[in-house]
Amino acid sequence: MGLAASTPARAAPPNVSLEELTWTEVRDAMKAGTTTIILPVGGTEQSGPQMALGKHNARARVLAGRIAATLGDALVAPVVAYVPEGSISPPSGHMRYPGTISISDSAFKGLLEGAARSFRQAGFRHVVLIGDHGGYQNELKDVAAALNREWAGTAARAHFIDAYYKVTQTAYVQALRGKGLSDAAIGSHAGVADTSLLMATDPSMVRTDKLDSAGGSATGITGDPRGSSAALGQLGVDQIVAETVAAIRKARQEHP
Repeated sequence: MGLAASTPARAAPPNVSLEELTWTEVRDAMKAGTTTIILPVGGTEQSGPQMALGKHNARARVLAGRIAATLGDALVAPVVAYVPEGSISPPSGHMRYPGTISISDSAFKGLLEGAARSFRQAGFRHVVLIGDHGGYQNELKDVAAALNREWAGTAARAHFIDAYYKVTQTAYVQALRGKGLSDAAIGSHAGVADTSLLMATDPSMVRTDKLDSAGGSATGITGDPRGSSAALGQLGVDQIVAETVAAIRKARQEHP
């Protein structure tokens, strides 16, 4: 008997990416109980010479996928890559570096609201907003609140899950300190914490040959990426997924 005949067939893991499914597959998934859609928000900005401009987009995509797979009844919408990044003219913040893209708060909110209304129209009942960047967390909160006022009395609900980002500022930082890293190395932008998290989610976007020379505000970094590793980043991945899944489940229970 050949190997093919003796080896039991294994079902392929479910595809949770909305944009990779057909409309009939989405319909069938919702009929089977998938009524949650995660809308991950990233951003396109400089992150030092060692990380690609799409850092936030790559992390949001991978992490949202793992969160959805853990939930078992959720799909993931395309990542929002265009977000507010500060003044364009004169340039401020990350806009001082080539490649960063910024849009207005009103355009950003309009995009999110339109996407959420589309999901509700399709039949999703829980629209989850998560953001990989700290600069627009309040906007995500405002959009969810506005949608819930609009949807009052209906079965649909928008959920802003702030746990996703808060973990990177609290538990993940504590875990890195526990590994002997200083706050100066961990940093607040493109340091060990930021770089390691990308290494654990999409290492192809990290220029490891630039880690030793990437340092200081002149290169767009607040922190020190030397010593970054996928193993350190995995600490953050595990915490982000676990705490976000728990927060989504709680939010859905409170508004079934």
